[in-house]
Amino acid sequence: MTSSVEDETWLISRSQDGDREAFGELVRLHRKGTINVVYRMCGNASLAEDAAQTAFIRAWQHIPSYQPRSSFRSWLYRIAVNAALDMLRHEKPVENIDDLPIVAVAEKVEDCLEKQAQIQRVRQAVLSLPEASRVALILREYEGLSYQEIANALDISIGTVMSRLNYARKRLMQKLSPYLEEV
Repeated sequence: MTSSVEDETWLISRSQDGDREAFGELVRLHRKGTINVVYRMCGNASLAEDAAQTAFIRAWQHIPSYQPRSSFRSWLYRIAVNAALDMLRHEKPVENIDDLPIVAVAEKVEDCLEKQAQIQRVRQAVLSLPEASRVALILREYEGLSYQEIANALDISIGTVMSRLNYARKRLMQKLSPYLEEV
């Protein structure tokens, strides 16, 4: 039995040879994480879907030149972040009421509203960070990438990753501290 790393390596190799089914499997494996990264970048589900789709198209176009210096996931996230930034430059993210979760019947309305308010405050605080810090924070805190993977994905040094994360965390604490005192 082969490991998932070996399976992914095989899929990448097949994709580089033009195998669309193998690339489709790579998309299936990384679709959710890619959409999550992009969504946390822009705060808009529709834009996230579009940017992720663009990222997968770009990845397919450039897979023959992919070199395993970094993980495939890091490489793909870098493409996705760039696609999201391109889209954000061309349109402003808008909160869509259809994207809000439906409240479970058994859950108290007040608790749900407070939870939504907290989520919205954190989302807005993250979205207000400068692009560079926001990307590093999302890749680390939401996607669980290591400092090295973030450095590879963003083509920056580990020291720069650490600096951006430190800045982002301090800014979030400043923005969210009034709400933390309420708890």
